[in-house]
Amino acid sequence: MTEVRYGGVPVPHAAPPAPPAPSLARRAARLLRTSLFAQVACALLLGVLVGRLWPEAAAAAQPLGDGFVRLIKAMIAPLVFCVVVAGITKAGDLKAFGRIGIKALIWFEVATTVALVFGLLAGNLAGPGTGMNVDPAKLDATAVDEKTGGGELPSTSEFILHSLPDSAVGAFAENSLLQVLVLSCLVGAALLHLGHTKVPAILPVIEQAQEVVFAIVGFIMKLAPLAVFGATAHLVGEYGLGALSTYGKLIAVCYGVALLFLLALALALKALTGLSLWKFIRYTREEMLLALGTASSETVMPRMMQKLRAAGCRDDAVGLVLPTGYSFNLDGASIYLSVGTLFIAQAVGVDLTLGQQITVVLVLMLTSKGMAGVPGSAFLALSATASALGVIPAGAVALLLGVDRIMDAMRVATNLLGNCVAVFVVSRWEGALDRVTAQKVLNGEIEFVPEKTTEVSEVAEVAEVAESKTLQA
Repeated sequence: MTEVRYGGVPVPHAAPPAPPAPSLARRAARLLRTSLFAQVACALLLGVLVGRLWPEAAAAAQPLGDGFVRLIKAMIAPLVFCVVVAGITKAGDLKAFGRIGIKALIWFEVATTVALVFGLLAGNLAGPGTGMNVDPAKLDATAVDEKTGGGELPSTSEFILHSLPDSAVGAFAENSLLQVLVLSCLVGAALLHLGHTKVPAILPVIEQAQEVVFAIVGFIMKLAPLAVFGATAHLVGEYGLGALSTYGKLIAVCYGVALLFLLALALALKALTGLSLWKFIRYTREEMLLALGTASSETVMPRMMQKLRAAGCRDDAVGLVLPTGYSFNLDGASIYLSVGTLFIAQAVGVDLTLGQQITVVLVLMLTSKGMAGVPGSAFLALSATASALGVIPAGAVALLLGVDRIMDAMRVATNLLGNCVAVFVVSRWEGALDRVTAQKVLNGEIEFVPEKTTEVSEVAEVAEVAESKTLQA
């Protein structure tokens, strides 16, 4: 660079100007390009807008959500198998794995019972169906049969038998998580029995397969905004917002009970582990929003498993507690069922005694365990409860058809957070939780980095950094 002189004296160069700060539009574009949370949030708002303004066209967007759910479900069974087998062999103690399972079931039963009792107490105090004076004879009971496809919930013996695989391939083909868990435990036990000297190559293969599955999940997650848009547009377009006024009190009671239950979970989590549920929600905000947008907690199971492992929970605890909770720990569904039962009884003018309400709790404690994966399971459980009481007309269950989909957000969020809290609590109970790592992760001191390959957004970010350095030079 040529030296500048004035009267033979060198004049010092002025410092190069600082590069201009990125404009608001540029920062917003970068956030939208790099943040899955921002992408899903925008897709959610756009879905509501399209469903409200063009309800007929919104129905065509449903395959976007359904396709995404199918892709994620295809990865759940192999992922659970790999995580559980690797967790058992790394822990090196099958007895510890059994203790984790027993402690998880104890926690599930306590949490589910508390959720049911919360729902009954709120239903009695608020009376969401009081004064409706519905004539059950005028209700169309066939609509419930159409919703459930004429199916029924399995009995206790059928549920246990169905949890045992009759085909190793069939367990994966049917995507039956409980059957896959049983196979995973058997394989893990066999690897521990044989030892690394007899089968030295098996565990590395399983771990490598797990990495492949996580990479595939990372690819599929790029489609999450499209899935949320399609599912939200279809929901708003088909059901509209009219149910909010018709069933406003019932919706308010269910969501209010869910918030109280989550508050109780937060207190339990803080007391037992020292961790904050709010910080965990912030840590998993992308997954929570995706689950709410698609009305399915299964869509985020793979990512939740990754994040729980990154937050200090041991592999075997995550691999066993989280998938099992999807069948045994449906806290949100329990709240909906208990409040819904009282709503139906109040709407048709039936006053349930204390003994009958205790019967409701006992019946729902059993029926809620067989709900996972059964079409229209909530209506089947409500019908079973009505039949057990003998005083509520079976056709009265049809009263909830118009509001069922609106309850999805409450059920999904409560079920998902309930299962994640169970992972932390059981891990702490078994000594399988690294609380120091958990605190750092939830405080944002350690950033979660999913296993993934270089992506378009990363390449664009690198180019932007290079451009900034060029401007500075």
